[in-house]
Amino acid sequence: MNYLKDKTILVTGGTGSFGKNYVRHLLKNSEAKKIIVFSRDELKQFAMQKELNGPRLRYFLGDIRDLQRLERAFYKVDIVVHAAALKQVPTLEYNPFEAVKTNVIGSQNVLDAAINQGVEKVVLISSDKAAHPVNLYGSTKLCAEKLFISGNSYAGGRTKFSCVRYGNVIGSRGSIIETLIKEKNVKKVFLTDERMTRFWITFAQAFDLVSYALENMEGGEIFIPKIPSMKLVDLFDVLCPDAEREIIGIRPGEKLHEILLPEEESRHSVDLDNYYVVIPEFEPEKKFEKFFQKGKKVNSGYSFSSDNNKKWLVKKDLSDLVKALNLS
Repeated sequence: MNYLKDKTILVTGGTGSFGKNYVRHLLKNSEAKKIIVFSRDELKQFAMQKELNGPRLRYFLGDIRDLQRLERAFYKVDIVVHAAALKQVPTLEYNPFEAVKTNVIGSQNVLDAAINQGVEKVVLISSDKAAHPVNLYGSTKLCAEKLFISGNSYAGGRTKFSCVRYGNVIGSRGSIIETLIKEKNVKKVFLTDERMTRFWITFAQAFDLVSYALENMEGGEIFIPKIPSMKLVDLFDVLCPDAEREIIGIRPGEKLHEILLPEEESRHSVDLDNYYVVIPEFEPEKKFEKFFQKGKKVNSGYSFSSDNNKKWLVKKDLSDLVKALNLS
């Protein structure tokens, strides 16, 4: 992570599942001069400070809905990783404008503050739910992606904005895996649909993706990892094999399968060894020539979804991951 040497990096949503683990990763593996945790939850910051502290670490209380506070926080910051968001799909279906205020307006504030303060690079942490969204959360993340991609036009090259897009994180707070592990002796579980599939990524893979984006971004790309899928019924087989199951049907805002690279974006995407890179349509391809030299154009009409994936997590894979991550 030489690109972070002597840099100041700020993480919005720094006390969340991704943020906290990413800060821990930075402290251990980078020579960043300063790492700033930006979040609105004072209790989580207090708890995190007891676990993670040191001369390179700073905590900054604030909300991304507050542009003035962001501008103060971004002063002399080189790199911003924007992970702050409201994410609970069912909750946001019933509180839609709260998601808009944080995920859309908040992301625009991050963009404006970064340009105003001369931040070098900003990466948005997005979601597979932003591709062909059917729920409010996915729609707001799609808006955030569009804002970040077009933000490069306003920045004039002084600040670069890009996105990373991935699926469910194994071990994240509030995830179905964490819930089932905590309730390992549960007698009955509820499945929405036995055909349902999802993408899964580990924290380590997510950190590698963000590192790749920060090191290689020209501004305007969406970086997508080639991560495995898993059938949710297999997940239940591993984590609660003896529990009675009841099929309740797909909940509001849910899909049967998720998409990371839609057919419409594959027309202007590059296939690398471990990633897909979506190139912005309104930018000249010459700007992204290095990606075309390293990889090849994605075939027109291709889509990368959780049900047509070539990589699958089988039951043993998940069991080994849970053990390795000390989730059980």
